[in-house]
Amino acid sequence: MTRLFHAMLLAFIIVTPALAQDDRVSEPPMTLERMAEIILALDPEAQSGGTQFQMTISDIPVIIVTDPRADRMRALVPIRGAEGMTDEELLRVMQANFDTALDARYAIAQGRLWATFIHPLSPLEKNQFISGLGQAVNLAKTYGTLFTGGAMQFGGGDSQPLQRQLIDELLNKGEEL
Repeated sequence: MTRLFHAMLLAFIIVTPALAQDDRVSEPPMTLERMAEIILALDPEAQSGGTQFQMTISDIPVIIVTDPRADRMRALVPIRGAEGMTDEELLRVMQANFDTALDARYAIAQGRLWATFIHPLSPLEKNQFISGLGQAVNLAKTYGTLFTGGAMQFGGGDSQPLQRQLIDELLNKGEEL
């Protein structure tokens, strides 16, 4: 019985990913050129510097850093200086990282609190990228209040549709790409 269970489990592990991939609509791998096209659709005044981009979403600055050799990207949104954050604020951002930040995260680096979206570069799909940018911007906008990426949250209040609006607007701008 144990051997049969292990054999079935192994077959499931091998076959399931292949079946799941067949159902997905395939996009070309994300490249710097494709990323630049998406960024310019979201912000026609965005700046590029090789593997880095600077853009603005909803009056919030966004820095995108890529490393094609390591197949990584990260979007960074500055929020505030990290010095002086209370224990309660640190606890709250960690709680948000668990339940409301979603694909974006709060992070501390170089003496600042950032909202970040970090992902492998080549498998990143257009809508994932756009949604991740919107979530990071929403984390910055809602810091100190709701601490949310805005794509989903538990509860039935009025905040979720307002926060989701930014992500929907960005997805619409990227629709034609």
